[in-house]
Amino acid sequence: MAYNKKNLLRKIVEIQTIVLAAKKRGAAQVWIYRNLVSAQYHISESTYNNYLSINAKRELELIDKLEEEKKKQLELF
Repeated sequence: MAYNKKNLLRKIVEIQTIVLAAKKRGAAQVWIYRNLVSAQYHISESTYNNYLSINAKRELELIDKLEEEKKKQLELF
């Protein structure tokens, strides 16, 4: 389990990158899960499918944007 949402999203992006690279070579998603992802990340097949459906890059950008805005605000305490 991830320590926070940002780390979870980074993990999802890594998995999605692995899948995209393997799909370019013509591999099936089941083969990618069984041979590349499950051994390294120890996740179930349903979690793998859920991770592929998340737009993690966009969510990471939103989190970074919110953190940047929070730093710009004046803090009194």
